[in-house]
Amino acid sequence: MLKISATDINCDELGGKYYLSNEEQHFKVTILSNDSVIRLTNTRDSVAEKYDKIFVEDVLKAVKEEKHRRMELVYESITNSIEKMAERLHNVLIESNGEEVKTINLIQKED
Repeated sequence: MLKISATDINCDELGGKYYLSNEEQHFKVTILSNDSVIRLTNTRDSVAEKYDKIFVEDVLKAVKEEKHRRMELVYESITNSIEKMAERLHNVLIESNGEEVKTINLIQKED
């Protein structure tokens, strides 16, 4: 479920609650880290089970890693967009500066 891009990951780390939801599959997972409980919910049923603390910590580690990976992708995308905009702006400024130099040279030649 973590690797499906349509799955949303929301975290309330202060409250120790982590939520995974996939609207397409009508499926939700709630992880209560403080109580080592994982609740699985679909449109008809909801089941909560208490698990071994180490197992829940491993699940949480996977959730946090996937959340971090997704944030890195967003960060990289934003960084790339900013770099491309800066490059375009730089090129425009160089072109504009070149046109100003030509204009100044023309004015100086006319004098």
